Amino acid sequence: MGSWGLTAPASLVASGSPAQPASAATSPQRVPVAQINAGDTAWMIAASALVLLMTVPGLALFYAGMVRKKNILATMAQSLATCALVSMLWFVCGYSLAFMPGSDWLGGLGAVLLENVFYDKNVGQVSVHHLATTVPESVFVMFQMTFAIITPALITGAFAERMRFSALLLFMALWSLLVYAPVAHWVWEPTGWLAKQGVLDFAGGTVVHINAGIAGLACAWMLGPRIGFGQEPLMPSNLGYSMIGAALLWVGWMGFNGGSACAADGRAGMAMLVTQLGAASAALAWMAAEWAVRGAPTLLGLCSGVVAGLVAITPASGFVDPKSAVLIGVAAGIGCYWGATGLKRLLGADDSLDVFGVHGIGGIIGALLTGALASPAIGGVNGSMQSQAMGVMATLAYSGVATLVILWVVDRTLGLRVPRQQEVEGLDLSLHGERVE
Repeated sequence: MGSWGLTAPASLVASGSPAQPASAATSPQRVPVAQINAGDTAWMIAASALVLLMTVPGLALFYAGMVRKKNILATMAQSLATCALVSMLWFVCGYSLAFMPGSDWLGGLGAVLLENVFYDKNVGQVSVHHLATTVPESVFVMFQMTFAIITPALITGAFAERMRFSALLLFMALWSLLVYAPVAHWVWEPTGWLAKQGVLDFAGGTVVHINAGIAGLACAWMLGPRIGFGQEPLMPSNLGYSMIGAALLWVGWMGFNGGSACAADGRAGMAMLVTQLGAASAALAWMAAEWAVRGAPTLLGLCSGVVAGLVAITPASGFVDPKSAVLIGVAAGIGCYWGATGLKRLLGADDSLDVFGVHGIGGIIGALLTGALASPAIGGVNGSMQSQAMGVMATLAYSGVATLVILWVVDRTLGLRVPRQQEVEGLDLSLHGERVE
């Protein structure tokens, strides 16, 4: 299986990789080991580890600290189980569906079971992906796997404290293959239809955050509110956990955005710098907005502001300069604060941990501002607000509808929500037979 051709691409690469020259390969190929760049490879290996750190333990702690004590372990289990499940799905066919050349809508089956991900020391050959030709394809597979892991894991915050664990596993499996893989192909594989339209998404503002954000909102609507929502305070169990989780996300995001250059070069360095500035400016903007509206800055607000800035700078990180990064961060801090408060009330959904308010709204802000602020000197391309809006709307529509269909199927087969008594008791004991003392 698989194709190792060397034909020239017909379209501009709109992903985190630099635009390919006319003679570049448009599908994975085997090359001499000597062609591999040691610096690029070392950086991409480190970046992969940093992004994996974002889910376990980063996201697990961030979410666990915001739920009630009786649901801490269940929330952590969701992140850990999602990590393991999606890793295996990526091996089976997820990578192939997302990153193999294929139709405008979905990748081919040339890398099912990673059969053509190749390394042979004896013959001195290794496979490389056409979006990262200076690192082994195995490293590219691993790096992209960490993105495939964290995207569905983000969704768990929207239905925290009320979904069956069996339903979670089936939902994550179907969503990863039917939603994440196609959207990743549309935007990041040069044969994808949004890539051909010039949509810019350096590290996942559309593929990861808008995608997960709208899916989270669909989940919140479909499962309904938690018992007591709007009638009693559903207080976080341990904001210390959340702060540690947010810090791990912040550190890991350097690999998330910097690694998306697929090289240890100036673009990776700029991506890291603007990531830091975007996160910092958003944290301060959220803090100022909360202080003005509620009369006090909170630790949870600062953590949320950091994540909002990281989300919004993600699509722009390989395309903008530091001044633009600060502007994006300020817009995200204020916009996502409204998304997690005013907009949340308007939507009437119990999005438990503000997945749509932070990731959905932050992703939309970042995607649109990428179109307005992209610098050709940094990314080699001009931005287009029209193209960015197309990418945003397409992802919202497809992911939202597809998620509702998947939820309907899961509800009819396993049932989505735990019984009332189990929810009152807490998912730690009722689903997993363990608890935090």
